[in-house]
Amino acid sequence: MSRMIPSIRTILYAGAAFTALSAVPAYAQDAADETTAAEDTGEIVVTARRREESLLNVPIAVTAFSSEQLEKSGAMDITDIGTTTPNVTVEVSRGTNSTLSAFIRGVGQQDPVAGFEAGVGLYLDDVYLNRPQAAVLDIYDVERIEVLRGPQGTLYGRNTIGGAVKYVTARIGNDPTVKVRGTYGTYNQADVVVSASTPVGDTGFKVGGAFARLSRGGFGKNLTTGQDNYNKDIWAGRATLEFEPATTAYFRVTGDYTKDKSNTRGGHRLIPGIASGTPVLADVYDSRGGLLLPTQDVVSWGITGLAELKPTDWLTFRSITGYRKDDSASPIDFDALAAVQVDVPAYYNNKQFSQEAQFLIDTGAFSGLAGIYYLDAKSRTVFDVRLPGGVTALTFGNVSTNTVAVFGDFTYDFGDMFSVSAGGRYTWDTRRATVIRNTYLGGGSPYFGGTGTLFAQTSNFSGVGSFEEFTPRASLSFKPSSDHQLYASWSKGFKGGGFDPRGQSSACRTPGGGTCNDQQVYDFMSFDPEKVTTYEIGWKASMFDRRLSWALAVFNSDYIDVQVPGSIGTTTIIGGVPTQTFIGVTTNAGKARIRGIEFEGNAVLARDLGATGGRLNLSWSLGYMDAKYLRFIDARGIDVASKRKIQNTPDLTASATLGYSVPVGDGSISLSGTWSYRSDSQQFELRTPMLDQPAYSLFDANFVWDINDNFSIGVHGKNLFDKRYIVAGYNFLSQNPDTGNFNLTGTGAYIPTLGTEGVLTAYYGNPRQVFVTGTIKF
Repeated sequence: MSRMIPSIRTILYAGAAFTALSAVPAYAQDAADETTAAEDTGEIVVTARRREESLLNVPIAVTAFSSEQLEKSGAMDITDIGTTTPNVTVEVSRGTNSTLSAFIRGVGQQDPVAGFEAGVGLYLDDVYLNRPQAAVLDIYDVERIEVLRGPQGTLYGRNTIGGAVKYVTARIGNDPTVKVRGTYGTYNQADVVVSASTPVGDTGFKVGGAFARLSRGGFGKNLTTGQDNYNKDIWAGRATLEFEPATTAYFRVTGDYTKDKSNTRGGHRLIPGIASGTPVLADVYDSRGGLLLPTQDVVSWGITGLAELKPTDWLTFRSITGYRKDDSASPIDFDALAAVQVDVPAYYNNKQFSQEAQFLIDTGAFSGLAGIYYLDAKSRTVFDVRLPGGVTALTFGNVSTNTVAVFGDFTYDFGDMFSVSAGGRYTWDTRRATVIRNTYLGGGSPYFGGTGTLFAQTSNFSGVGSFEEFTPRASLSFKPSSDHQLYASWSKGFKGGGFDPRGQSSACRTPGGGTCNDQQVYDFMSFDPEKVTTYEIGWKASMFDRRLSWALAVFNSDYIDVQVPGSIGTTTIIGGVPTQTFIGVTTNAGKARIRGIEFEGNAVLARDLGATGGRLNLSWSLGYMDAKYLRFIDARGIDVASKRKIQNTPDLTASATLGYSVPVGDGSISLSGTWSYRSDSQQFELRTPMLDQPAYSLFDANFVWDINDNFSIGVHGKNLFDKRYIVAGYNFLSQNPDTGNFNLTGTGAYIPTLGTEGVLTAYYGNPRQVFVTGTIKF
């Protein structure tokens, strides 16, 4: 064995050098893991396995962004991390600034209605955020953000089958500090963030807080209401109390509050009005939607309690307690026209309590943790769908979730070179749902101040579903040296089942066309959990005194019982009258296979360039996925897998950042430019012409002058070439179910499935933005 090791190392180093020099495109994927190092000689510490470890030693595909990196790149909210993280899509969802749509490795969820679960878990200081509303977290008072790719079912539980995003706020330091950051930019962007903290004498207590005022004018106008469109109007704050009576005990309580008074985001129609001929607007950020009620308002707040006790050197007890609540009112004008066509006033109300207890063990060779988790969450969604002629369908969905899980994950090191990790989580998941559908005539529902009269009730459903799942994980790591790790892992994850929150129970029919019994209605309204099993091999390395580092991962995911939610416009008979309405259709129609390669890298190209201490740095990321359905049963009962694609999943993602930093006086100057690329992707499983986004590139640039330890100034440019790209949308036009082509009338007109004007509405990513930041620290 001793004779084999040198030869193995020689082979590995040779392979590493070849990889670095050739940068073979076939391995194009994950480069952000090591790009986050602020210094090429620094060690990055993450908590991907719920315990502190060096990024190089974690057998998981992880990308970490430090607070310094986020500030120097001009990152504004959590969606900015998606541009340089491979195989990740993180976007704002349709009508608000604060609802998150996230996909990792082809797994996610873009429907925000209560009853549908996320496929990517979002964590704020290790507290799971159960709903996507108010989840677009603005970046302030942050220590780092971690992106974990692949199923995280063992340590993070349900709804992390695609991966997890961890937002970690900064702990309070030992010295009193005050920091003020101001920003002014295009579209009248004006942000102020003030943070301060201090120890309280020698009591062991520390207090800290941060306040943020974030505002911006609109990228466009709503030509009907006169309001700014795509504006920003946010007040936010966070307060922290820490107590450390001894080195063996630590307690922390954090509270945060956000109020988002931004206007509703109006979409851009991609087709003229079918009935009125209303032309398409020239500016994609302009809109004509006339719906104003309820007034857009998003309020979220939460309290997190953390306790850590270390009774012995090898054992730590940790308790994480969280309570969160958010309430959203949103007027969503699907058709983006002044008249009532497909207008959707909506309320989203969510609250949750979670408690987690962990026991962390570290005896040297043996380490890991065991724990128990509890979640009690309640979500309510209420919305009208207002159609021409005074027809309104009110949907009321109330969903409660109770989850209990026990879990453990342990690692044993067989010397310096080999280690094995194994763990598992057993989850008991109970969902209770009430879905009510009422049809009103003569105006909107009374719930939203309408004057309509109740005409028919098409759903009055209550159901309880219980699900149990075991999600194991195992990995084997080999470290031929302290700067190289190769690993192989196997992991499972699941996303909870439930009940279609838009379902219409009266639409259930037996195979013979008769009325369904209670069990058949239950089966019609419910859907099962979806599951992922992933096999992954990876190589993380650092060479030449950490001047070159990379992370390579190759994976294969078997994705079964894929939940496919959707809404279809239809005409149904209500009280003997043909009535246009919509029906929620959610099935476990899919089975998919997703293969991919991820490659991230960071290289110091030159030291002492231009001046002593000057450094030229290149970081890059490449992500490639071969994702396809193996089975997809459509509403006709036909397998159309070859005619469907996994939504929001580009085959190729890439980025490159060239940066230069040099000492100047008592500080330094940093310059960087970033190119990012995403290949074409579909908004939905079925191709949607005009709404699906072709491949595109974005270019950003940053200049930061750290004058000294107390003052800095920066100039940042985002999307410098002002690229227009679609991130979300709505479609209610008749389509060919095989090709996705729009069906046309004999005169060549589109055929609406809801309303008379047709709905093909797009929402766009941000245009070019340039802003200046100034920071004072003392």
